[in-house]
Amino acid sequence: MDDFYAEGDLVAVLTTQPLDRPLDYRAPEGGCWQGGFVEVPLGPRRVLGVVWGPGQGDYDLSRIRAVHRALDAVPMRAELRSFLARAGDYTLTPLSAMLRLATRAPGLGEAPSMRRIYRLGEGEPDRMTDARRRVLEVLRDMGGLALTLGELAETAGVTTSVVKGLTKSGAVREEDAPRDTPFPRLDPDYGGKDLTGDQQTAATALREGVASGRYGTTLLKGVTGSGKTEVYLEAVAECLAQGRQALVLLPEIALTSEFLTRVEARFGAKPAEWHSGVTVTERRRVWKMVSGGGAELVVGARSALFLPFRDLGLIVVDEEHDTSYKQEEGVLYNARDMAVLRASINGAQVVLASATPSLESWANADAGKYRRLDLTARFGEAVMPEMRALDMRAEDLPGNRWISPSLQAAVRLRLERGEQAMLFINRRGYAPVTVCRACGHQIGCSQCDARMVEHRFLQRLVCHQCGETIPKPSACPDCAAEDKLAAVGPGVERLAEEAQTLFPDARLSVLSSDLFGSARALKEAIETIAAGGADIIIGTQLVAKGHNFPLLTLVGVIDSDLGLQGSDLRAAERTFQLMRQVAGRAGRAEKRGTALMQTFQPEHPVIRAILSGDEEGFWKAEAGERMAAGMPPYGRLAGVILSSTEVQEVFDLGNAMARQDAPLRRIGAQVYGPAPAPIARVRGRHRARLLVKAPKGVALQPALAEWTAQFRLKGSLRLAIDIDPQSFF
Repeated sequence: MDDFYAEGDLVAVLTTQPLDRPLDYRAPEGGCWQGGFVEVPLGPRRVLGVVWGPGQGDYDLSRIRAVHRALDAVPMRAELRSFLARAGDYTLTPLSAMLRLATRAPGLGEAPSMRRIYRLGEGEPDRMTDARRRVLEVLRDMGGLALTLGELAETAGVTTSVVKGLTKSGAVREEDAPRDTPFPRLDPDYGGKDLTGDQQTAATALREGVASGRYGTTLLKGVTGSGKTEVYLEAVAECLAQGRQALVLLPEIALTSEFLTRVEARFGAKPAEWHSGVTVTERRRVWKMVSGGGAELVVGARSALFLPFRDLGLIVVDEEHDTSYKQEEGVLYNARDMAVLRASINGAQVVLASATPSLESWANADAGKYRRLDLTARFGEAVMPEMRALDMRAEDLPGNRWISPSLQAAVRLRLERGEQAMLFINRRGYAPVTVCRACGHQIGCSQCDARMVEHRFLQRLVCHQCGETIPKPSACPDCAAEDKLAAVGPGVERLAEEAQTLFPDARLSVLSSDLFGSARALKEAIETIAAGGADIIIGTQLVAKGHNFPLLTLVGVIDSDLGLQGSDLRAAERTFQLMRQVAGRAGRAEKRGTALMQTFQPEHPVIRAILSGDEEGFWKAEAGERMAAGMPPYGRLAGVILSSTEVQEVFDLGNAMARQDAPLRRIGAQVYGPAPAPIARVRGRHRARLLVKAPKGVALQPALAEWTAQFRLKGSLRLAIDIDPQSFF
């Protein structure tokens, strides 16, 4: 057991406040444990903290205050404290900010809240009716389990007043019970499926890894529809059989509904969920049950990585290549990399699952750091879709249209057969730019340097950088010309408008993250489509992630060249991944699918690699280019983002940093910049970037810390460091 501190002992408490170190306090009445959650006075307030170790005593002892109280929560284990410290060191994040990530459950120190539940009683009702009989039968069938008033009334098909009437006679017992109850036990032997040879080989290897009780990372690479989920659920089953906990990370909340159904079919009960769509009460329950062992499996978003697991034995990162695993605001971290770090501390296994792995994971497997398992065929009757390019230079298409005649004909054929077609474009809204045809003015955001995007469904212009929104003007804000504003370029809403004109009898469904007010509404839309409730699906990047639409046999990509523009280091990799993932939505049942890619560059190496399916050839070529340039994963990058309300302050600091780079030069690193960020103003703040490039294997973080410590930030100046940046906006 961790160290216990008796009342009055000096303890160091790390709080969630923006301070640079733990503070000394005296242990409270009854003492406290190392790792214990406590409430401490800080100025006039009381704040949450964790006992981090013994106090330093380098302060006037007579002025040291006492911990106000120890909270009724399982103390934070040494492995989680170590993980927070090491993750903070890697990302150059203050420990207090890391602690905030690990305490995102409201009411941690409150007494368990209660709820009213109903059980079978001893008495008999004075008069038996059909409704009363149904209530008693439900309770008998439940074998003594308790139900809430709403659950019991709904299951029996009666009103709540019928249940209340039965409590008066004692036939039904009314009790108070804690809300924070354990999750149902999952049965590892419940619903296993027959696996193919490839799947069985991979599942056996993963099970052996989990059973070893040692750390290891496996890249599970399988073509879309190959049954990767069924394979890694076997690793989850082994983890449960070992009595340890498992965590499955998903890149999108929209994927959780279908996944939870699959978990329930495999293990006989639903797991715990952790993401932004979960209620506050449920978040607290999950946090408490995870720490006490009352939750065996958690399915969640990247923040689930910071939950206080009692004994974590397995982390699965599904769609591990997905950019949404990178946190781009606040604490800048990559959940895929942090999953590997946490597992190494816990003696746990990591499974990185993807049809199109990140180059980092591919390179680690190629170098022997990760084990690699491949699934090369689709499950059951399904086969990989046929992939073809539509050369837009040869298509007769008016300037204001985006769906080529060849793609139109392919969609019409699917509609005649009663199958589904998907049209994909990676742009939200109606059009990316609104231009005045009189003076050429492009409407921009008042808070940013980004262009406003027209959203015709909302009748507004929206900034996709800061969220600023304005009604769509009728006159040009620059020259005041009336009715001269034109939407330029296609977005998902414009594509839907065109599809409705071309296919007037088709049922259309538009899937874009900003068209749904809640995660539940998005889940319902996806379930409706999967059940055949739409003929044509029009979507953005959201549709590329793991959804299974059995009737979908055609995917048409409107602008395959979009991601190949610009100077992004990962442009080729991301385009390759996205196109392969989107194409993989087609033909996942017994009918073979087709993916048609509209492109003006059919000879581009990335487009050719996508069509040929030569994935290994693509990765080797991409790896060779990165290695020659000393770029990740064969070199190291760190982004430095400077921002201020005053543009001159930003560049004065940036130029001073570029000149005083001796700590970086000592390790062989180079500084590039400062340069205006591609979007140089966001939310009213001017932004500049510096890029630090260093050889692989050098101690980059200490050098960055020494370099930035030379500069004092005054006024509105802010500095953020992004280790291993994924985007450069």
